Amino acid sequence: MRQTDTILYFSGGESEIPDLISAWLSEHSFALESLTSEKELFQAALRHLPEMIVVNADANGSDPTRLCEKLKSDSNTSVVPVVLLSSLHSSEKAQDWFGAGADEVLTPLFPPGEQRSRLDSVLARTKRNVAIHPTTMLPGTAAIERTILNRIEDEVEFAVCYADLDHFKEYNDRYSYQNGDRIIYLVSRILRDAVTATCPQTGFVGHIGGDDYILILPVENVDEVCAEILETFDSLIPLQYSEEDTKAGYFLGRDRRGQLYKVPIMTISIGVVTSRHRKLTHPAYVGALATEMKLYAKSLKGSVFVVDRRSDSRDEEGITEVQES
Repeated sequence: MRQTDTILYFSGGESEIPDLISAWLSEHSFALESLTSEKELFQAALRHLPEMIVVNADANGSDPTRLCEKLKSDSNTSVVPVVLLSSLHSSEKAQDWFGAGADEVLTPLFPPGEQRSRLDSVLARTKRNVAIHPTTMLPGTAAIERTILNRIEDEVEFAVCYADLDHFKEYNDRYSYQNGDRIIYLVSRILRDAVTATCPQTGFVGHIGGDDYILILPVENVDEVCAEILETFDSLIPLQYSEEDTKAGYFLGRDRRGQLYKVPIMTISIGVVTSRHRKLTHPAYVGALATEMKLYAKSLKGSVFVVDRRSDSRDEEGITEVQES
């Protein structure tokens, strides 16, 4: 299950929590984590995505505009709402902060009650944002398509990895949807951690829905990231079963005709398509190719990732590389 919902407050060295934040938190059940350096802020945000990041825009030695741009340009933290808090109102600075991606700017221009209402509104807008999956807090379909389109327009080499769980539905039926949600969140962390460890600035992790995920990576990082995912997944997932099922390596399920059959421990299949040998021109085309590779990966046993090495040229032989855990 997810940890306690947290608000990160970047104090910039200030020891006291602003009265506004204290009063607002008294009306909610969020935990507050106060951080004094940008490095600590990013480490905390990557460790567990917070509900909101509040930045003390008056902190000495800190550039709130640059900090906001950095938070919003990182694919992992871009989905987190950022609120800038200042003790002085400046229309010029507010415009700069909103231009840098701030979700809200709070100054004495607004009375305390309205400021608290604006914080509530930030959370409400985030919850309504269909581009973010509520279980994993990962970017959804709209953000995935936008990121693919950006890679195409930038004319850079990239890879799209379509990850899907094998035998998840049967697990969900046996262990309940609450435990199924826990698996969905656990897998999101496995994917995020693998991408963050290898290519934090250039990698992207998205959640289509259910047990389907998309990674967008530099081509040169595909093997390392996918191998790490397979290894971590296969070491952690058996621990999510009962001791009896883990020891047997399966449990008994029933098909639609009521016949018993052995359901293996979950595995993960990843299909990969890259722009190295193909000219990828549209997110829909990329999605179709990635789906094709994912279905091929699911036809194989165990946790695997398969990389499409085929070319658009009909004169060249298609090659698919398969890697197993």
